[in-house]
Amino acid sequence: MTSSRATLIQVAERAGVSLASTSRALHGSGASEAMVERVRAAAAELGYSPDVTGRSLRLRKTFQIAFAVADIGNPVYVEMMTAIHEVLAPHGYRVVVMTTGDTPASATELVRSLGSGFVDGMVLSPLRTDDGLVRAIKQAPVPVVVIGRSLGDQGIDSVSTDSADGIGQAVRHLLETGRRRIGFLNGPPDTTPGEARRRGFDAAASDPGSTAERVEVALAEDFTVAAGVAAAHRLLAGASDGGARLDAVVAANDLLAIGAIRAARELGLSVPEDVAVTGMDDTELGRVFQPSLTSVSLGSDERGRAAARIMLRLVDGDAGEPQTASVGPRLVVRESTAPAPARAAAPGGGAG
Repeated sequence: MTSSRATLIQVAERAGVSLASTSRALHGSGASEAMVERVRAAAAELGYSPDVTGRSLRLRKTFQIAFAVADIGNPVYVEMMTAIHEVLAPHGYRVVVMTTGDTPASATELVRSLGSGFVDGMVLSPLRTDDGLVRAIKQAPVPVVVIGRSLGDQGIDSVSTDSADGIGQAVRHLLETGRRRIGFLNGPPDTTPGEARRRGFDAAASDPGSTAERVEVALAEDFTVAAGVAAAHRLLAGASDGGARLDAVVAANDLLAIGAIRAARELGLSVPEDVAVTGMDDTELGRVFQPSLTSVSLGSDERGRAAARIMLRLVDGDAGEPQTASVGPRLVVRESTAPAPARAAAPGGGAG
């Protein structure tokens, strides 16, 4: 039997378990892994599709959770969304993807719209946060979990990472591989990631033990490949006038790093032979790019899962003190930062 009109009773009969056990197994709560597998196999065989509308009306819930981000095309958010779905789906929840825009005002407006009841909660990853957005989150009629900066001290459930430390790991790695003239390619500095990553670069570059001979900073208009190409041209253009050029670029995310590699090629430079490049976020795009990109993993999937687990507790009524989680950064070394070849010193103190 493969009709999509199969009932929960028929699934229970096919699996050989009680109706209550079948319901628990399909909703991912209070059932063993073996029972969940058995019941889901029976449901798949029968073509069973749960009556989401009826369940929503009975429980006065939509069984939808919003995932709101500034740029739905950024691969880091795709990895987060996948992880959130993996946690929520077994409990009967759908993930609805939304865009916040790039200003606190637009994110605030979106949070305030939660009063219309179209979702049971929101996982929010804003580029910028201000007092108005914080107030809107605290006053929201449904739970909101923020992925970004830690907001536990403001009474908001959140998941964070230390991207400043991650940038420091990238800088130290480049110095260890023989690079000495390092540029930092950042996005807008008034954003949450832009501020933290600039702070991490400044701290690493000015560390008393640093062997950096020269550091420069360029700001991209946003965190995209195209913006990275334009800003990286400004960082690397010194190679065309015979002066000492940069031999490494630390980019604030993988998209900017890929833009930096494209800019280097347009200037006739090889990566990593002439200039090494690091990214941040460790996205799938960076892993398959040529050369494969050395990047700092910020645990996008881990952060997504952590936010989803907090959300599940909140929609089940487990409020209490704000819940926070943190995922540490980890440098992943690949082809784009192979050690610098030995070079003779060029006139003026730099390599040619």
